[in-house]
Amino acid sequence: MLTNNIFKDIVTSEDVLREICGSPGELVKNKSIAYLDEHCQQFIARSGLLFMSTSDRSGSCDVSPRGDGIGFVHIVDQHHLVIPERPGNRRFDSLLNILSNPHIGLIFVIPGLEETLRINGRAVIIRDTDMMTQMQAQGKTPKLGIAVTVEECYMHCGKAFKRSHTWEPENWLAKEELPKPARIIAAHASKLGVTEDDVVRSLQESYEKRLY
Repeated sequence: MLTNNIFKDIVTSEDVLREICGSPGELVKNKSIAYLDEHCQQFIARSGLLFMSTSDRSGSCDVSPRGDGIGFVHIVDQHHLVIPERPGNRRFDSLLNILSNPHIGLIFVIPGLEETLRINGRAVIIRDTDMMTQMQAQGKTPKLGIAVTVEECYMHCGKAFKRSHTWEPENWLAKEELPKPARIIAAHASKLGVTEDDVVRSLQESYEKRLY
């Protein structure tokens, strides 16, 4: 709950929210299904990037990207899929959340397509040998997978991508205008005394040697 006076006019009920913004139409209310039909499976098979939302039992949230070659997510059947856990930074924010709270939300993205596929369900962490073998990449077998039992699937409209012009290269920032991740990390970890160059070297080594 907010404990300061920065925000003066806070919406605190669904009634007020609906009064301001309205209610969904019949198509929106009826477009959700509870399983992976052929259309959802085809979408997932063409996606190389997803965003995973989790939270711990107290409600603290995290969103993490997962990406690999197109079709990297393993579809088990109409109700289950598995996301390979490739090497990362070993913070394990998503995995620790799943251990605490199984609820999970996924957004699958396909470059050039403005609509996305949203999936909600429950997750567990698995290490089934047969599943891990099926998700090998670059000669490496993942040690773990995130197995999701699907509870809800639906297409999300492309308004966010249309507004942001994400897939239109002519609207992309010039390279010199882009944020510098290494500089940001060095600033955030300043107590360690690391420099921007140190972070650049660390990131490069990680990308070259520990991608899989």
